[in-house]
Amino acid sequence: MAENPPTPKPRATGSNASFRLSDFHYELPQTLIAQAPLANRSDSRLLVLDNNQLQHRQVCELPQLLKSGDHLVFNNTRVVPARLIGQKSSGGKLEMMLERVTETGHVLAKIRCSKSPKPGSIIKLYSTALTEQSNQTLVRTEARVVGRRDDLFELEATGEHAFSLAEFIEKHAQIPLPPYIQRAPDENDEERYQTVFAEVPGAVAAPTAGLHFDDALFRQLKESGITHSFITLHVGAGTFQPVRVTNPDEHVMHAERVSVEDDTVEAIAAARARGGRVIAVGTTSVRALEASAAHSGQVQCFHGETRLFLTPGATFHVVDGIFTNFHLPESTLLMLIAAFAGLDNTLAAYRQAVLEQYRFFSYGDAMLVWPDSGVGA
Repeated sequence: MAENPPTPKPRATGSNASFRLSDFHYELPQTLIAQAPLANRSDSRLLVLDNNQLQHRQVCELPQLLKSGDHLVFNNTRVVPARLIGQKSSGGKLEMMLERVTETGHVLAKIRCSKSPKPGSIIKLYSTALTEQSNQTLVRTEARVVGRRDDLFELEATGEHAFSLAEFIEKHAQIPLPPYIQRAPDENDEERYQTVFAEVPGAVAAPTAGLHFDDALFRQLKESGITHSFITLHVGAGTFQPVRVTNPDEHVMHAERVSVEDDTVEAIAAARARGGRVIAVGTTSVRALEASAAHSGQVQCFHGETRLFLTPGATFHVVDGIFTNFHLPESTLLMLIAAFAGLDNTLAAYRQAVLEQYRFFSYGDAMLVWPDSGVGA
């Protein structure tokens, strides 16, 4: 079992080709960014990219697009309440987004405010459920800023409030929606910004490709002889972090916790033995599987953190196909898809999706991507 391997370089194995951030840009009208889910999960459209050929299908047709013996790998992380509003001791307002809880019970979080709080300072955190009420009736706690870890703040509960800060967040925080969804979460999001198979709490953003799957679709996949298993990758707020360097090779990928269990390794081996293909549902499943195989070239039991950054030229050891949502321009997720399907093919597919008015990002439509004949897999 691989356990906390050395942090790999930001760029995965690849060619000597050099790319610029602008190479991964495409034009997207704001009107195509989905602001709410469809009534039924599997009603979304599905753009199939097979080498340089495109098909316009529906997610509910996936069983007919795969073959008996194929194997799907899902991310079973569960989105936790992560967003709180707060106030610095100076009175300035802030917004906190949980990243993860450390082994010592401290909290690592992003904090948005006009001026960053200093180590040692005290901040008040309020229940987001009561933001319309006066401060006198808000449920609140206090936390001390311990320090910084890169762009994250480390927080601990203070004296009289020394119960678990994580418990307060779980009870009083709000399910976080991505920054490009321009509305507050509602009761519908409590269910729909969560996969039907979400099991292991720890993510602050949903593995959105999995949002398209419902019980009916799982039954149809099973009847078609298509099996599935799970990995766990707790999606952090860093997934929305933009690439701020011109040369993507210089980007430092954020770390995320991964678990790939023996039963998944065995299920993939069984699929290979019967001639089936391994299709990762979401870029998080891709990263988890490829991280587990980074040292041996074979998927193996893995528990640890990964900073795996897959860009064009990378080698894919495990994944034969990817079911994924559409991703932001110039994002690391788009670079991963370009690494798998080819940059030109990927951007051509995205341009066609824009022309055909596909819905983009978390609550949007999906793609089924097969590898470029000259790339990876």
